[in-house]
Amino acid sequence: MQFTSEKRLDDGVLEREFTLSEIPGTLWTPGSAAPAPLILMAHNNGLPKGDARMVARARHSAAYGYAVASIDATGCGDRPRSAADEQARADLRRAMQAGEPVEEIFESFIGPLVEKAVPDWRTTLDALLSLPEIGGPVGYSGWTALGIRLTVAEPRITAAGFFAGGYVPRAQREEARQVTIPLLLLLQWDDEGNPRQRALDLFDAFGSKEKTLHANLGGHLGTPWFEVEDGGRFFDRHLK
Repeated sequence: MQFTSEKRLDDGVLEREFTLSEIPGTLWTPGSAAPAPLILMAHNNGLPKGDARMVARARHSAAYGYAVASIDATGCGDRPRSAADEQARADLRRAMQAGEPVEEIFESFIGPLVEKAVPDWRTTLDALLSLPEIGGPVGYSGWTALGIRLTVAEPRITAAGFFAGGYVPRAQREEARQVTIPLLLLLQWDDEGNPRQRALDLFDAFGSKEKTLHANLGGHLGTPWFEVEDGGRFFDRHLK
């Protein structure tokens, strides 16, 4: 892991950009000297690691004593995209504009994106846990489809917060039964294009004995900020 830049923020958080082989990432660490528990923070469906909403959540968590990391995994953010990915995106835009069914297009696009992203995240986790300023335990926050696959594959993740917006492939809906760690699922009740009942069915399918659903009125981008604070309390219970 090579750090390429660093910036000390007003609240004492250290923000550093890094590269790990071909993986670009950002690491936020608190100002305290003690090794911090780690939260892996993933964006939805190919958004960049610099997405403003995610950066705000990451800085907030770091200010409260967590190390937080985000990466651009294969096919996401600023990483190169394959011709197949670009064709799937074009097909999706066309189908949505025409009012045609989009589930199979989502399935062919999101499924491989999730599978390709998991090895990058696990490689990154190996490198992060070798740093003296990071001690564990490890949590996950963000994209549900990736979170399901990653928490099933990665036993070092001990608690997760998922955002219900975004398509979850059939394979990950089946894997939900294998997710047994403490779980917080956020749902926007009026999310455009994300069927509410599918999110409720997914919550029901999770195998966790401790799982909590927070639902708020509003569309996809309307998640209230107090959910970030509630998420912090959730991670405090399980990572500190």
